[in-house]
Amino acid sequence: MIKLLGKIFIKDYNNYTNTKVRNKYGILSGVFGIISNLLISVGKIIVGLVFGSVSILADGINSLSDMGTSIITVISYHFAGTPPDKEHPFGHQRIEQISGLLLSAIVMVIGVSLLKTSIKNIFTPQTMVFSYIAIIILVISLFVKIIQSIFYFRLGKIINSKVLKANAFDSLNDCLSTIAVIIAYLIFHFWSINLDAYLGIVVSLFVIYSGFKLIKSTISPLIGEAPDRELVNHIENKLLSYKGVLGIHDLVIHTYGVGNIFVTVHVEVKSDADFVECHDMIDNIERDFYHDDAINLVIHMDPTEKDTEESIRIKELIAKILYDINEKLSFHDFRVVSGPTHTNVIFDIVVPQDFLLSDRLLIKEVKERMLEIDKKISLVINIDHNYLI
Repeated sequence: MIKLLGKIFIKDYNNYTNTKVRNKYGILSGVFGIISNLLISVGKIIVGLVFGSVSILADGINSLSDMGTSIITVISYHFAGTPPDKEHPFGHQRIEQISGLLLSAIVMVIGVSLLKTSIKNIFTPQTMVFSYIAIIILVISLFVKIIQSIFYFRLGKIINSKVLKANAFDSLNDCLSTIAVIIAYLIFHFWSINLDAYLGIVVSLFVIYSGFKLIKSTISPLIGEAPDRELVNHIENKLLSYKGVLGIHDLVIHTYGVGNIFVTVHVEVKSDADFVECHDMIDNIERDFYHDDAINLVIHMDPTEKDTEESIRIKELIAKILYDINEKLSFHDFRVVSGPTHTNVIFDIVVPQDFLLSDRLLIKEVKERMLEIDKKISLVINIDHNYLI
């Protein structure tokens, strides 16, 4: 199905790694979601209103919120392909989050309204009419949701999209709520037990939760969330694969939307290496990342001195001190400046996000521990905070 739709609507549809092709597949998934969820929600809402079932109506509203999510997906991938302009040099992708916030608010208001109606119906039950038409529409919507889940999961795997994979699991969750509505409706038909209002409360709470979850997912990127671990690993492994790169540190990743990633990093090279050759290597790495991964990479080159017996000894001492304080602490930009009466050791400590000690107290602790070991070593410490997961 995916290949057939791709062949019909997307040029060069087999080139899944191409950013433009990937964006078009994202838009295709969104359009598929809009059409399928619109049909499902309209069917459920009509059935809920005609046959007096608040639970079916709530389930229809839930499908309507899924259609909103699909609209956001289309907006996201559409603006991912829109070139930046003078006023927005980093692109327009964050419109996705703004649209998502608006949609989330609407979904939550609807959910609260349905919750009130369901609670009211417990005390003043409405007359509910059984109809096989309602069952047929609910079963059809169930199968559509299963198809949605399979479609999202397979396409998400093809274009490596976590958003689509999340949509796949969301569709499966919707299947459970629809199954619950069908069971309650059948119980009413065969045993005349009306669970509609109670199930309406459950589904309306699910709608409210969906709205809350959508708010959380749209606010987090606007605030500035930690980058995906898979992306971090890919960047680190690719950088270290280049001959001449001894190590990396101070990796910072800014994401402005799908296919719009800006990265800065310090790359360690030999201090006695040819400067022109190193600069050429850095240029090639930056070009490779932009061409292969659509990543705007800026590299700061750090020359690394050759290790001596003394520098190795001091490195081992510092590593031991840091490990004893917290095993997650690390250091880089290490330099040793020897003098007649003392040795200055200059380096940066990388502090993880969950580290509780303040920068000042950490520096004080490291210096005091070093003085206990070797009073001739004077530490000059800078603190770096890790912005990765």
